[in-house]
Amino acid sequence: MTNDLRGKNAVVLGLGVNQGGAGVARYLVEQGANVRVTDMQDEHRLAEPLAMLAGLPIEYTLGRHDPADIGWAEIVVRNPAVPRESGWLQMAREQGARIEMEMTLFFRACPAPIIGVTGTKGKTTTATITATLLRQIWPEARLAGNMGRSAVLELASLDAAVPVVIELSSFQIEGLSEQRMSPHVAVLTNIAEDHLDRYPSQDDYARTKACLAAYQEPDDWLVFNCEDGRLPGLLAGMPGRAVRFGRDDNGSSHSFWIASGRFHGRWDGEAMDFGPAERLPLPGEHARLNALAAIAAATAAGVPEEAIRAGLANVAQVPDRLESLGIIEGVEYVNDTTATAPVAAIAALSAYAGRPLVVLAGGSEKHISLEDFAAELAERADAVVLIEGSATAGLRGLLDDAGHGAVHGPYGSMADAVGQAEALAEPGGVVLLSPGCASFGMFRNEFDRGRQFRDAVEALRREQVGDSL
Repeated sequence: MTNDLRGKNAVVLGLGVNQGGAGVARYLVEQGANVRVTDMQDEHRLAEPLAMLAGLPIEYTLGRHDPADIGWAEIVVRNPAVPRESGWLQMAREQGARIEMEMTLFFRACPAPIIGVTGTKGKTTTATITATLLRQIWPEARLAGNMGRSAVLELASLDAAVPVVIELSSFQIEGLSEQRMSPHVAVLTNIAEDHLDRYPSQDDYARTKACLAAYQEPDDWLVFNCEDGRLPGLLAGMPGRAVRFGRDDNGSSHSFWIASGRFHGRWDGEAMDFGPAERLPLPGEHARLNALAAIAAATAAGVPEEAIRAGLANVAQVPDRLESLGIIEGVEYVNDTTATAPVAAIAALSAYAGRPLVVLAGGSEKHISLEDFAAELAERADAVVLIEGSATAGLRGLLDDAGHGAVHGPYGSMADAVGQAEALAEPGGVVLLSPGCASFGMFRNEFDRGRQFRDAVEALRREQVGDSL
């Protein structure tokens, strides 16, 4: 399929600060469309993506949206940050414009089999591991999507014989569902409470995630965690062939599990052994479940057992996901800024069980319960350093109710928060940024939050080196 963009009037509704919006705008220009970009943010906030588009024949409306742009558009490409209920999208539909997203443009034009990965937590790690396993036999295999890499800019370099791995958020799946699109291999890591600032209910959020597999063909593959409470019911009756993974063997003909410390599988009834789980160089039980999902996806894509076994040892640390920044004065600093939901932060806490732990937590509101997160912090964290945000006061109240006696802050800068954490940390322990909340307010997004944490840790490292001279 093609996107048929030449000579069309295309509006990018929401440039955003990540690469996706800029990638879409560049792609539209390259395809011969007449392009306008509109965003509620001003030139200062959008300086980085605007610099990426410098010199291209694009018109801009910034700091506002204009009905004249919508009236001009034949195609409106919405940024994932634009809600599906937006009045601007409704206006575009009423005027006959075609509504697209980066992912619908990508899926329509992609010549290669697509492995699409989603879930409340673990999707980036799973997608990254999957790409690593694919590269054991296809070194040119690509990884893009909901991780700051524009997928449409990869189209020109894709090989039709080489699968491509795409990480997908629930917002991106909305667009695919509207266009009745699904990947050849759909991977759902888990479903937990999240994004209730955008969805009217947890059920609506979960159904949106499940739509990743709704439009598969019977010869496609559906990889999912069969031990996740919601997924088996949500995915019952989906057209793709089921591939199940979990902690235990579920007995199906396409199954992956962990037993006696090893990754195991069964494919068409044949037993598979992918080696010791401890060879995976990522911390935490949740990382092993992510690896199982990736093993299943790679197997469905045609990667042999021996290549997967070798590839697991080559998995690299994933930026912003339990990313170790090294040890300073005996203390390890770990960046888990993408733990924007409590369930992800709780998994991070368990990965460092048994070590003295100082946790940087808090941030902006997503309208989801923080009670379980506060309970885990009270049990596992020796100290909690809070970051300012609309959800932080509520988290502080829950920690006080739980009787945690070492809660500090909230702090209005990352440097101050890291400084307090450094003062509280013990040798052999961990300072962990795993907020359990969104990042907006103090930070542009969670990646900006992670960058500021890295910068603060690096400043601390330089200070320690200076003191030792």
